[in-house]
Amino acid sequence: MTSPITKLGLGSGQFGLDQPAFRGRPREVEARDILAIAARSGIGVLEVGRCPAPCETTIGQITPKPNPFRMTITTVRPDRGPDLVEAEVRAQLQRLGVDRVDTILAPSATDLFSPNGPIVWDRLRALRDAGLCRNIGVSVYASDDPVGLTKRFKPDVVQAPASLLDQRLLIDGTLATLAEMGVEVQLRSIFLNGLLFLPPDRAPSHLKAAAGRISRARRLIAEGRSDPLQAALGFALSRPEASTVLVGVASAAEMSAVVAAAMSPPPDLDWDEMAIDDPLALDDRAWAAA
Repeated sequence: MTSPITKLGLGSGQFGLDQPAFRGRPREVEARDILAIAARSGIGVLEVGRCPAPCETTIGQITPKPNPFRMTITTVRPDRGPDLVEAEVRAQLQRLGVDRVDTILAPSATDLFSPNGPIVWDRLRALRDAGLCRNIGVSVYASDDPVGLTKRFKPDVVQAPASLLDQRLLIDGTLATLAEMGVEVQLRSIFLNGLLFLPPDRAPSHLKAAAGRISRARRLIAEGRSDPLQAALGFALSRPEASTVLVGVASAAEMSAVVAAAMSPPPDLDWDEMAIDDPLALDDRAWAAA
């Protein structure tokens, strides 16, 4: 039986390499320990989020050798044309100390539909054909019509938000359709910005209308003798539509907790009862601005 850990991917967005020390430990040391735990545990994907160039260099230096991860990078926005996008991709690879990565992502559907989007996408195809990556893809919001976008651009990979609270793209069949079209579906935002871990009085203002549903989800998780971390991971890892489930952690302790939760038997919970159906609460742009 395949371990659920092989379905996990790690995002570097919370490493905070350009921030002050974390609880007295240098950020570089913390990030090195995170990557070591991830490698030992068999986590397959490392997504290097957009960050200052020195941070990418640091990630390249602290990644275990030989590199055990299928790496993903995201391009700069296409505003200044394909030549800049290609130059920055090549610079990213150099900073990370690799000749190629598994996946290069366009930042968003909005970028693909911008005036320069199609020509930049053609350049990404050319970079894939030249061997700089195996896949090209895009990160989407639920409101981006991922199926329509896929029919037009034919990405290899689509990153999409889904969680036990935000099940829109699962309920409407979008992610199943993408998988049937041969797209590699990667789930992101599985913790919905840490909402399940926040006290009710600290939830973002645009979620107030959904407070009752969130409280109900917490109660059901507790009654099922589970905890929010295990429930969130159990839900995401159980989705047959997804090939990868991306998580973000800020410390080695959090990385260890994620690995332990992922390896635990999945909780026996009624996932359908936990979905939020409030349109405002799940507004993508509101979350992005929160």
